[in-house]
Order: sequence, then structure tokens, then C-alpha cells
Amino acid sequence: MTPRDDSDANSNRWSDLDRPPLNAVALRRALVRGGGLWSDVQVVARTGSTNSDLVALAADGKAEEGAVLVAEEQDAGRGRLDRRWTAPARSGLFFSVVLKPTGVPVERWGWLPLLTGVAVATGLSRSAGVDTALKWPNDLLVTVEGAERKAGGILAERAGADAVVVGVGINVTLRADELPVPGAGSLALAGAVTTDRDTILRTVLRSLEQWFVKWRDVQGDPAASGLQDTYAAGCATLGRRVRAELPGGRSLTGEAVALDGDGRLVLATGEGVQQPVGAGDIVHLRPADAGPGEAGA
Repeated sequence: MTPRDDSDANSNRWSDLDRPPLNAVALRRALVRGGGLWSDVQVVARTGSTNSDLVALAADGKAEEGAVLVAEEQDAGRGRLDRRWTAPARSGLFFSVVLKPTGVPVERWGWLPLLTGVAVATGLSRSAGVDTALKWPNDLLVTVEGAERKAGGILAERAGADAVVVGVGINVTLRADELPVPGAGSLALAGAVTTDRDTILRTVLRSLEQWFVKWRDVQGDPAASGLQDTYAAGCATLGRRVRAELPGGRSLTGEAVALDGDGRLVLATGEGVQQPVGAGDIVHLRPADAGPGEAGA
């Protein structure tokens, strides 16, 4: 990846004592090693979208596999369905990585967002002591005052023929009065034992490396890698009544009963049909609600 100037990321470092800047030099020293997945770690003070930046760099051959781009602030961050993702500077972790699933059939690449969710949840549990549940397909949920809240999200995009850029956004120190929507949360509000972003990022990236290599080494087989079972065990969507908002304005309501071998969510409908859903927006319904109500996330 083309070297970037990290100095801006450390400017005004004392402007918010609760939100110190990331230490790019220390992150590179801890994560970039011979034989490892991560090839470079760059931190920028601000950008539109780390995903957009890395997709463009990868397409131009300027970002190698394992390149990591972190922004202290994003002003055009994107989630699924092009939803905007914004937060105060240094209040979260906003980063993207370049992955090349060499040897993995393309039809299994759809597991990458789910794999990233498992890796991030594992990393957050280890580093911040926060139990993180997974809302299919790409949301990270935490519990704040007994309620389920979204604290992060994942977005995967193709970058050329052989690479995928995966972006992650995690609310770390957002305060209650800074939350963008009522259903949002943060690690701090969920009672994290630490909000040290350097520690959290290192742990999350090491977890992502472990899961990605394990999955890639078995040609992306979700069962042999343990990914399918691990995702299902941590998925807050399974076992619940949900509404799937499908492409084209259609919707489907049923109980989420399983993940199939392609990573699709299987819904059991009222007509006794099991319907796999591969794309769409999932709404968690209240247990007694057969209509459009939502349960937080």
C-alpha cells in the first residue's frame, strides 16, 4: 500500500483526553511480521471511507494482501445498503483490510462478512470483556441496560478478480448523548473493561488473521473450519421471529432456524416452508409480535 503520512493522525493529541489517538508505529510493530497475514498498517486522521480508499488502491495494484487502513474519523463511512456511518473523531475503530481468499471457490466468499463477525466478536470478548452477539448478516450487538444495541457493522466489497476488502466499524467510547440513533450502543456503554483502542484493534486483527487463515486453509469449507457452528452459536438472529426485507421491496416473515452451507439464513414460514435468504435487511421482531415491530437492533 502506498505509504501515508501518519503525523496528522496524532495532531491535537490532547484535544480529548478520553480519546487518545492510535499509535500507528506501535500497531505496525505488533502486527506486521514475516509469514503473517498483515503486511502494512496505516492510520489516517480522516477520510471519507476506508473501504472506498482500499478498494481503489487494490484495484490499482497499490494495496497488497494484508494491508490495513484505519481512520480516526470517517465522514462518508458506509454500511450495507449504502447507509451512512458517522461518529466523533477517535470515538471508535473504523478500519478496512485487503484479503485474498486464494484457493477458496468464489461461491464461498460470501462467508467472509460472517467470518469477520466471528473474529471481531472473539476479539472484543478477549480485549474489552464485552459479550458481542451477531445479527445476521453483519451487525455486532452489545447489551446496554438490558437492551440489545448495535455497536458495530461489517461491509465486504470485491476489489478486482482476486481480492475482497472488508471494512469494520465499532463504536468504542460513544456516550449516550452521541449515539446516532436510539438503537445504537458502544463498548463503553456496554461496560467494557477497557476502551484502549490500540489494544482492542490489535486483538481483533489477530483474531481475524487466525480465522481467515484457518478458513482459507480448508478451501473455505464452513463446516471443516468450524466457522458455521461458531457463527450459529453466537448469532442473536437464530431462534427468533424475524422479518426479512428483500430486494425488490418484498418481505418475508418467519422464524430464523438455521444457517445453510452458503451462509444464508433459513426462515421457517407460517406455511411450513423453509426459505433461505441470501440478501436483505433483517428485523428482529418482538416475541409476541407477528407484525412490523422491532426489538432494538
